[in-house]
Amino acid sequence: MASGEGACYIVAMFEPQYPRHGELRRRRFRPIPVRMLVPNVITLLAICAGLTAIRLSTEGRMELAVAAIVFAAVLDGIDGRVARLIKGQSKFGAELDSLADFVNFGVAPGLMLYFWQLHELHNGGWIAAMVFAISGGLRLARFNASIDDPKKPAFAANYFTGVPAPAGAVTALLPIYLAYLGVFKAPATLTAAYTLLIAFLMVSRLPVFSGKSVRLRVPPELVLPVFVCVIFFIALLVGYPWYILSAGTVLYLLSLPLGWKSYRDHVRAAELAGTPAAEVAPPASASPFTPIADSSQDDRPERLH
Repeated sequence: MASGEGACYIVAMFEPQYPRHGELRRRRFRPIPVRMLVPNVITLLAICAGLTAIRLSTEGRMELAVAAIVFAAVLDGIDGRVARLIKGQSKFGAELDSLADFVNFGVAPGLMLYFWQLHELHNGGWIAAMVFAISGGLRLARFNASIDDPKKPAFAANYFTGVPAPAGAVTALLPIYLAYLGVFKAPATLTAAYTLLIAFLMVSRLPVFSGKSVRLRVPPELVLPVFVCVIFFIALLVGYPWYILSAGTVLYLLSLPLGWKSYRDHVRAAELAGTPAAEVAPPASASPFTPIADSSQDDRPERLH
């Protein structure tokens, strides 16, 4: 009799504990606010644009492929702002945004450059494209790992560590802009070297001005002129895309030393003010390879809500 009770106890101990049917149903069909979905839909549209750019590049329609990458960069710039505006931020959206950035600004530009010219170098060209894509992924992983660094000084929030992925993607396509502009078509070896240079800038610790802390307010009397200027710029981009993209890329590359100098000026000012040295380290100083002490503390969501 005792052995039977022990057997029943063992079976009960190892029997899986399933939630009641009503509770499982409530969890599964819990409604999600529409405001939580809107930013994720924008991010998914950006992924569609990046994947379409890859397809267009394989078909030789490089003009449309570049337009798809630029469109993906625009969507990447507005999805976070839309989420903050309508209070639709979520950890699911942050993870999805990182995945979109890797596909759109790491994989897609590397493949576009390979199908356009780097394939002439065979394995060497593929290595350059692959290094660029991997550098984009590493840059995004470092950003996610160090986003909550408590040692980062206040002014460092206005700087990226390394060239951001969208800017790196648009900048890496400069050889295509110049070729379609008719100014200069670089040889494949020079294109590969330039691609590796942009990949290095993405994973470097170069402080790059982000402009996140800049708060611009337009006076009421200038609202209409600002609208006209924006429409004029869009018209120039549509009518003269290679001129605008080439000029913008060159100006962005020339501005990188200015961002580094501005960051160094902030560091010197903090040192003169007596701020401890640990608080004026380069941005994102926390190691991205810091181990997680307990896997149970992983706060990544299982569901969107």
